[in-house]
Amino acid sequence: MPTLEELREKLDQVDDQIVELYEQRSKLTEEVGEYKIRNGIKVFDRQREHDKLQNVAAKATTDFNKKGIREIFEQLMSISRKKQYQQLVEAGALGRLPFIEVDSLHAEHARIVFPGTEGAYSQAAMQDYFGENCNSFYVRTFRDAMESIEEGAADFAVLPIENTTAGAVDEMYDLLVEFENYIVAETIIPITHTLSGLPGTKLSDIERVYSKGVALMQASRYLDEHSDWQQISVANTAIAAKKILDEQDMTQAAVCSAYAAKVHGLEILEDNINDNPNNFTRFIVVTNQKIFLKDAKKISICFEVPHESGSLYHLLSHFIYNDLNMSKIESRPIEGRNWEYRFFVDFEGNLADAAVKNAIRGLREESRSLKILGNY
Repeated sequence: MPTLEELREKLDQVDDQIVELYEQRSKLTEEVGEYKIRNGIKVFDRQREHDKLQNVAAKATTDFNKKGIREIFEQLMSISRKKQYQQLVEAGALGRLPFIEVDSLHAEHARIVFPGTEGAYSQAAMQDYFGENCNSFYVRTFRDAMESIEEGAADFAVLPIENTTAGAVDEMYDLLVEFENYIVAETIIPITHTLSGLPGTKLSDIERVYSKGVALMQASRYLDEHSDWQQISVANTAIAAKKILDEQDMTQAAVCSAYAAKVHGLEILEDNINDNPNNFTRFIVVTNQKIFLKDAKKISICFEVPHESGSLYHLLSHFIYNDLNMSKIESRPIEGRNWEYRFFVDFEGNLADAAVKNAIRGLREESRSLKILGNY
């Protein structure tokens, strides 16, 4: 019976042969890539690969080996495709992506829309990015803001997309798919909630507290200390502050920002009532133009995957092979298709980079659909 070392030596010999055969195969697939480029043939042929996997798996002698051979050849063909996409880039066959590179957003004369009302966190984010004197107006909902820029009533919209404690703003992801609007910038601001009421209000007067549902959740520890207060959800924190002002009822208070309290003439009864003092929200700046800043460093995309084993894994491997750092992935259910999901990915890069073009080409070829949400 051979020793372990003897068995390992034999394995090494077989592995050397595998490496040699892999390099032979790689050279042949490069020749295939050159032929496809010359003749305008698509890199990815789903039916050809399906048939090939069936054929090679059938040659294995056991069920276990059939699965192993299939997995190996899935990887081999996936690697070959990525090499052929690189060949397309090197041959200049990818062309330009349908986005225009710009030096600046030329926002000095732009009209900006934000959701909510005066004093909303979205307004604070807008002023953080565009300055306090920007030409702006507000609408009631995220959808209203997206419609405003799609229709041309505004040049840019400032909208929340992610909070450090509440997570992703799911509605925004859905709206980015629905509308032909694109992310061109982002800004991150701290979220610090106050309990605010009419001037002269005492904590003992309060019976009802109004705010956005997420804000009530983010201040739950403080509010739980006052279990006799009724918590009522409204559209956003600034609307809660305005409600207190409009109704002039000292039994009511709002969970809102200090800025909203100031705008609506409220008195801060308690400051910094967040459960988590490190609470931040990321806002995106959206426009209806397919543009990106020359120094943009982050790309957001979304795609759907075939409902089959390994499909997401193979798509995400395009980031690995192009040395692109993926910083975020979210999933959302696809309406009308039970148990199927659309994936949203953020990764580092610029649309002018060859590696980015290569990855996007591969993702577009192999996914059910792909949309570039923006480069910023």
